[in-house]
Amino acid sequence: METFPFLWIICLLCGELLCGGLAQSVNCNAADREALLDLKRGLNDSWNRLSSWHGTNCCGWSGIACHNTTGAVLAVALPNSSGLQPLGGEIRPSLAKLKSLKHLDLSGNNFHGKIPHFLSDLQNLQYLNLSFAGFSGAIPPNLGNLSTLQFLDVSSVSLTVDNLEWVSGLLSLKYLSMNYLNLSSLGGAWIEPLNKLPLLSELHLEFCVLSGFIYSLPSVNFTSLKVMKLQCSFFHAKLPTWFTNISSLVSVDIGNSWLTGRIPLGFGELPNLQSLKLNYNMELSASCFQLFARSWKKIRVLDFSIINLHGRLPALLGNLTSLIHLDLHINNIEGGIPSSIGKLSKLKYINLSSNKLIGSLPNSIGQLKNLVELRLNSNLLQGSIPYSIGNLQHLTILKLSSNNINGSLPDSIGLLSELSTLDVSLNKLTGIISEAHFHRLENLEQIILSDNSVILNVSSHWVPPFQVIFLQMSSCHVGPSFPYWLRSQKKIELLDFSRAGVSGSIPNWFWNMTSILSFLNFSFNSLEGHIPNTFKLIPYAIVDLSFNQFTGPVPLPNALSLDLSHNQFYGSMPENISQVMSSLQILSLSSNQLTGGIPASIVKLSLNVLDLSKNNLAGSIPPNIGNCSSLTVLDLQKNNLSGGIPNSIGQLNGLQTLHLSNNKFSGEIPSSLQNLSKLETLDLGSNMLTGKLPFWVGEAFPLLRILSLRANKLSGELPLTLSNSSSLQILDLAENQLNGSIPANLGNLKAMAQQQKVNHYLLYGMDENHNYQENMHVTINGLGLTYTRTLSLLTSLDLSGNNLSGELPEEITRLVGLAVLNLSRNHISGQIPDSISELHQLLSLDLSGNRLSGPIPQSITSLTFLGNLNVSNNNLSGKIPSANQMLTFNASSFAGNPGLCGDPLAVKCGNGSNNGDDNYPDAGRKADQDDNGNGFADNWFYMSIGVGFAVGLLLPYLVFAMKRSWGGVYFAFVDGTAYRLSSEKMKAAMRRRTG
Repeated sequence: METFPFLWIICLLCGELLCGGLAQSVNCNAADREALLDLKRGLNDSWNRLSSWHGTNCCGWSGIACHNTTGAVLAVALPNSSGLQPLGGEIRPSLAKLKSLKHLDLSGNNFHGKIPHFLSDLQNLQYLNLSFAGFSGAIPPNLGNLSTLQFLDVSSVSLTVDNLEWVSGLLSLKYLSMNYLNLSSLGGAWIEPLNKLPLLSELHLEFCVLSGFIYSLPSVNFTSLKVMKLQCSFFHAKLPTWFTNISSLVSVDIGNSWLTGRIPLGFGELPNLQSLKLNYNMELSASCFQLFARSWKKIRVLDFSIINLHGRLPALLGNLTSLIHLDLHINNIEGGIPSSIGKLSKLKYINLSSNKLIGSLPNSIGQLKNLVELRLNSNLLQGSIPYSIGNLQHLTILKLSSNNINGSLPDSIGLLSELSTLDVSLNKLTGIISEAHFHRLENLEQIILSDNSVILNVSSHWVPPFQVIFLQMSSCHVGPSFPYWLRSQKKIELLDFSRAGVSGSIPNWFWNMTSILSFLNFSFNSLEGHIPNTFKLIPYAIVDLSFNQFTGPVPLPNALSLDLSHNQFYGSMPENISQVMSSLQILSLSSNQLTGGIPASIVKLSLNVLDLSKNNLAGSIPPNIGNCSSLTVLDLQKNNLSGGIPNSIGQLNGLQTLHLSNNKFSGEIPSSLQNLSKLETLDLGSNMLTGKLPFWVGEAFPLLRILSLRANKLSGELPLTLSNSSSLQILDLAENQLNGSIPANLGNLKAMAQQQKVNHYLLYGMDENHNYQENMHVTINGLGLTYTRTLSLLTSLDLSGNNLSGELPEEITRLVGLAVLNLSRNHISGQIPDSISELHQLLSLDLSGNRLSGPIPQSITSLTFLGNLNVSNNNLSGKIPSANQMLTFNASSFAGNPGLCGDPLAVKCGNGSNNGDDNYPDAGRKADQDDNGNGFADNWFYMSIGVGFAVGLLLPYLVFAMKRSWGGVYFAFVDGTAYRLSSEKMKAAMRRRTG
């Protein structure tokens, strides 16, 4: 019903074009011939499409049809539907002299000016197609005079309509298309003139930006309307109930139109409805869906995708016996799949992906013998895949990924001879996959088994029956030996065997078959040996061979992204890298054994990410590094680089991450860095930088999250402008020569004044498929730990090992989100403020090696998450508070304070106040047992690993109060756990990339 329904018009016209040449024996009307010749003179026909327009018999001309008896021209059909050069020029008034003309088609051409007003003189016209003909301006209202017109198509992006009142004069109209006209100015008034067309059968107003409905019509005259297509509008309104009074409707499409409210119940009572598409709307609920299943006896296409549907699939779903296409993806449908679905014998397409379906796949799904596509991915399905799925002999696409399906993959899958896509990734499948699973899968092009616990067990001589294009078996057990059956595959474009337990060397024949690969991932295996220097790939390929044991010189495939990190490559970086890898945008050679310098030619690449960290590179940074204008990440940490930091780095306007720590850079911090307004991480720690801490550090970087300048030779006072760094979560200025007092306005650091509850990974690079992950080496309680996946949860202020003096400003306690506060080894005096208890997220507090005096505030006992406390070597006095986690710290936390007394110190408090001994006689001994034992506390620790991460690290904080040394170790452990958990997101992104 969605194709042109008026073929009977064609049969009426009986001309050469429309009736196979019957009119060639008729001499055309002389006046009509002259009108046509004049029309030709006004046209621009650069491809001679009208070359046949000569001679006396115009009935034989291309695109012309005549009356069999009179020779009058009935049809002028000049559409550009074959990709030819369009006709141009002007339509001359002589066209109006064709008084018998019934059919005029000028669509798809490139005429100039407005639609000719004289078309209204063609009083016998029944068919008029001016769609995308090049006309512009307003549609002339006098077209409404064509009372015999049955077909009108004026679809265009350049035509306009002031109102639709003229349409009401087209009383014979059966087909109306105005696609792509902007009708937003009409509001809801578009419907009233259309409602005056009693014979209208098809209405096409797609992409017309309709902006409203009239909710009540005195009467509904659409008694013949069968097809209504209104998609891509901006209704922002409920669907009017008068739709349900059009009993003739067969097909309705109002997708992507911002509808709200409920689907009217009357839709379920439309006796002839076969196709209903309401997909891609905003908040359209269908609580009446259960009732629809009782009434829709003829429905063939049901597309309710992405309209925020709630509720369950109706148990009576099997009543929709005419259903062919069922699409409800991206909604909030809950419950299970009813077993009655097996009754839908005509069903070909099922898409219920991205909902909240639970339960298992019913065995009755094997009864859908005509099923072509089954998409149930991204739900909460459990149980096993029924063996009956092997009955779906016409199935081409099977997507069950991102569920909780368990058990083994049934070998009946191997019977699906027409299957092209098999995606069961991100489930809990176990067991063995053998050659039987692929027995008859000759048409298989996509195999996606990633993130299951299956074992691929096939013969070393196996030759698969398929030629696969996408092959993803990440986290499946494919090894230990390299899969030799790959040798038979000639069409692979995407290959992912990451974390697949493969070891040994890659055979030479494999490198000969990589020339068509666009994605190659063998990361996290135990592969070894050399890689050919220039194995071939298609342009813009992504290669990840990280976390293996490859050795030898660095290979140079012409890839878009190359990750060779965490291997054993040695030697210097090739000088010709910019010539051989001209397309390179991401390069990671981190954690290898590279020596020599950074080649100067690297600045010729359009790099987005450059990570050469953790090698043995020496020399200086190329002085013209600023030419790499696309750089987002520059990571050179942990090398032997020296010299000054080049001023040209300040030209990298898009830079977000700069890691230069743990090198031998000297000189002052270049002022050009203040141009890097998008910088989020500035890490220059552990170098030999001198000079004062620049005042602009707190003003130039509005997005800065991490600032580390630790272990340099910086001097001077802390600039007051630091407080302007509203996004700063980690500030590490430890181990320098800074002096003066701690500015009170550091208490204004906004990001530290709130708890970081959302763990958003700090990823940079081209896209979500293959990015650089932010990392930071942070010192907590003397233990250096590298954070990646949990980095965004960490807030830390470390000013230790400087010459800071003055009192500890009480304003610091406004930073209630702090997890780590280290002010040790300075000259800070005064008292610990009682408001220290406001820092209720603290894991570690180190105030040791200062000149603090007075008591330890009793309020410190409320810091129940505190895992590490060190106030040693000060001038503190009085009784050590003895409640909650304070009972877990040993004497070293308080040593060097002659005035302190009470547990855990051996010094007892005077005046008969031995509350620590009297009330908690075994406290010190129990704490020691917890430090050395593996009993109850350890069991709580292991339980907190999973639960604590899920609740935002709440439970681990309680655990740290029992055993302080676990704080940093926990973060590192969860960092690795989060890396594994994140694989689901990364694999889902790869599936979107590959379709």
